[in-house]
Amino acid sequence: MDKENSDASSKPADLKVSIVCVISIQVVSVPGRLPGRRLPRKPIGKARPKKQSTKRAPFWNFQNKIILFTVFLFILAVIAWTLLWLYISKTESKDAFYFVGMFRITDVEFLPEHRQKESREFLSVARTVQQVVNLVYTTSAFSKFYKQAVVADVSSNNKGGLLVHFWIVFVMPHAKGSIFCEDCVAAILKDSIQTSIINRTSVGSLQGLAVDLDSVVLNDKGCSQYFYADHSSLRYPLEVSATSGQLMCHFKLVAIVGYLIRLTIESVQLEADSCVTDSLTIYDALLPIRSMVLYRLCEPTRALMSFVSTNNLMLVTLKSPYIRRLSGIRAYFEVIPEQKCENTVLVREITSFEGKISSPYYPSYYPPKCKCTWKFQTPLSTLGIALKFHNYAITKKGAKGCEHGWWEINEHMYCGSYMDHQTIFRVPSPLVHIQLRCSSRFSDKPLLVEYGSYNISQLTIKPACDVTHFWQPGPLVCDGFQDCENGQDEHNCTQSIPCTNKTFKCDNDICFKKQNARCDGIVDCPDGSDEDSCSCSRTSSSLHRIVGGADSQEGAWPWQVSLHFVGSAYCGASVISREWLLSAAHCFHGNRLSDPTPWTAHLGMYVQGNAKFVSPVRRIVVHEYYNSQTFDYDIALLQLSIAWPETLKQLIQPICIPPAGQKVHSGEKCWVTGWGQRHEAGNKGSPVLQQAEVELIDQTLCVSTYGIITSRMLCAGVISGKRDACKGDSGGPLSCRRKSDGKWILTGIVSWGHGCGRPNFPGVYTRVSKFVPWIHKYVPSLL
Repeated sequence: MDKENSDASSKPADLKVSIVCVISIQVVSVPGRLPGRRLPRKPIGKARPKKQSTKRAPFWNFQNKIILFTVFLFILAVIAWTLLWLYISKTESKDAFYFVGMFRITDVEFLPEHRQKESREFLSVARTVQQVVNLVYTTSAFSKFYKQAVVADVSSNNKGGLLVHFWIVFVMPHAKGSIFCEDCVAAILKDSIQTSIINRTSVGSLQGLAVDLDSVVLNDKGCSQYFYADHSSLRYPLEVSATSGQLMCHFKLVAIVGYLIRLTIESVQLEADSCVTDSLTIYDALLPIRSMVLYRLCEPTRALMSFVSTNNLMLVTLKSPYIRRLSGIRAYFEVIPEQKCENTVLVREITSFEGKISSPYYPSYYPPKCKCTWKFQTPLSTLGIALKFHNYAITKKGAKGCEHGWWEINEHMYCGSYMDHQTIFRVPSPLVHIQLRCSSRFSDKPLLVEYGSYNISQLTIKPACDVTHFWQPGPLVCDGFQDCENGQDEHNCTQSIPCTNKTFKCDNDICFKKQNARCDGIVDCPDGSDEDSCSCSRTSSSLHRIVGGADSQEGAWPWQVSLHFVGSAYCGASVISREWLLSAAHCFHGNRLSDPTPWTAHLGMYVQGNAKFVSPVRRIVVHEYYNSQTFDYDIALLQLSIAWPETLKQLIQPICIPPAGQKVHSGEKCWVTGWGQRHEAGNKGSPVLQQAEVELIDQTLCVSTYGIITSRMLCAGVISGKRDACKGDSGGPLSCRRKSDGKWILTGIVSWGHGCGRPNFPGVYTRVSKFVPWIHKYVPSLL
């Protein structure tokens, strides 16, 4: 036993074997008894025998040194590995690239258990998808950077099957991060899906998974929130904001089956750029597929807006990759029941408007593909139905489709369009069947329609307007509502009626019913007060043509203004009233330039330094959405400290503001004026006011030339170049003469362009007609 113990101590690896041998000997030496460990019995009343002294081996013998050295190496390895792991983890977190992905698996039925991340159903799908995605990217060009894929969520969608949401992680130095992009990473996944040419569907095989190719979406890492709402009485808030970096958020909204989702937006902060970079997009599904877009916001808004889905699913994406100021959203969503939009209305025997009908889910934007039916009946055969649209009009349907809903009224087809004024549509029948079918593409603005009866026999009906479009059974003359597109039905309606807040009042207290009577080019008031201060019909007496222009004649452009900053000519502007000017926002960009103190306005001037009237600038109002990167919303108002006197009205006159939504046509001739440089390479402005004739350029052509051209911009020039605005002309007018009455209209404001007078690069102007409500907010006297 001593020898065995000695061997055991010298060979630690054999310790277990030695013990086994000892136990086996115990079993053999005591037959019939179970092997076991017994405590030694202490002798009672007897002294303990003395132990024999044994010689111990020294502690620092060779074997112990080896053991201690081994333990030391082990501890050192653990510390080194821990430090290395911490370094790698830190490096990975610093140099990791995350992508949020999703795709639809078409051949698996969604079960409620798929929402539970601990369920067998979820784990089965998650394992399969992770294995497939791992295989795709470990065999790709990005294999050495690929880290892992993690399934985050499994949900249902309105196309059937499972919608799988997952994360993909790559690790690489950020210096090489430029090779990663959404399109690059998504292309690898999409290219891995094998589709059949025979069945011509988008469903293909991804390593054995039946995946819808159209559903594959990848985005850079951003916030992603999932909401499941099952209480119709609650509001579920959505709120996120950022002040720097980038913002990409996905809100997945799911309601109980059989209900719809209403999303109400309280405010959105974005950089206004026509959705080139910033956007808020609402989808009628959990997939961000273009064909499922309900609505898209491209500019900031604080107006309350709400949208309704067509099913129990909605996806909201907020994209703002280059945040220069606060970006974000404040909103909430609710669960609402589906509404039936149909009604039978018995109209009373009173010739006035007595009730209202509206688009579905009013005042929300109504969803696509909706359908409404109304049946009206009057008590007498002599009474017809009158419909008063508050911001809408319907016209006879042509060969093209209807963008904003189509109407069937007593088997006649009409198209709807939005207007900035009220219109009345009359149906000369006591029984009227009306059906509205909403646009099949996007949500549209809410509609409110008043209805009532009218006496068919007492109407004064004119057969048609002097334009292509006309109303059925015909426009009503002088009823206070513009039925003809050119307003012809309301011209010369000067019959005096009692004055109300809905009538136009002349300076001699005569009132008449006419919309937009002021400055429409027609004298309706006997004293002409409706056209006072609207003398913008002066035509240019010179037909010479800034770059490629020529000297104008003195007094030819009486609305032209030169703005001086600290005594030097800096920008142009246009007179729009006795004390207000209109110019470009970029002239006042920056703390120093936005201060009105150093600015003076020079009016009635032909030669620089020889103005008929000079006023300090009292106030500068730059449009709140002006974007200094894209020049979108490039418009500003200036208020003069001193209004110009009436005695100078022969030399100083305002130019007319266009009607809201004014349509212009490519090829139309207009004039640009200013004291700017005559050549791109020049360094001095012209001492004499220059003028150049340019033509309006097709918007599509302009977009193809410059790229970022928003609906608030228009292009004008000549394709060959040679005639254009240039440096120093900014803020000045693009003046177009209206053929109907000869008045000059401020169609554009000189904004930006590529060089001056270059071939194929026309000048870009602010489209004034897009800002009429904004102008009226500060200058109500123009109304």
